[in-house]
Amino acid sequence: MSVFYAFVAAGLFGCGLYMVLSRHLVRMLLGLSLLTSAVNLVLFQAGRIRSAQPPLIAEGADRLRDSADPLPQALVLTAIVIGFALSVVLASLALRAYRGHGTLRSDRIRSAERLGHPLAGRPGDDR
Repeated sequence: MSVFYAFVAAGLFGCGLYMVLSRHLVRMLLGLSLLTSAVNLVLFQAGRIRSAQPPLIAEGADRLRDSADPLPQALVLTAIVIGFALSVVLASLALRAYRGHGTLRSDRIRSAERLGHPLAGRPGDDR
């Protein structure tokens, strides 16, 4: 079953990378969401899920026996929160770009070109 999850993670990663390389800001945002989902799946599978028993120590026992590893679960939960925060920030930036420029295509947004060359006007610069 882990081979199946590896192929699913590879497919999600490939689709996410294809969407991130797009010129449309919303596709980039959705591609980053797919990339974070692929990373979450890889992290979750790295925990080697062996049993459905929760990671709780029974009374009288000094250690866990045959339970799920809580560390990958905590890493995935943290990655989900960070991915959601990243998606919200990028969505607000895309909305601001649309309101300011009237387009969501990154190749049509020309705000930086109007400012000129960043090194122009420095002493010793031949430009």
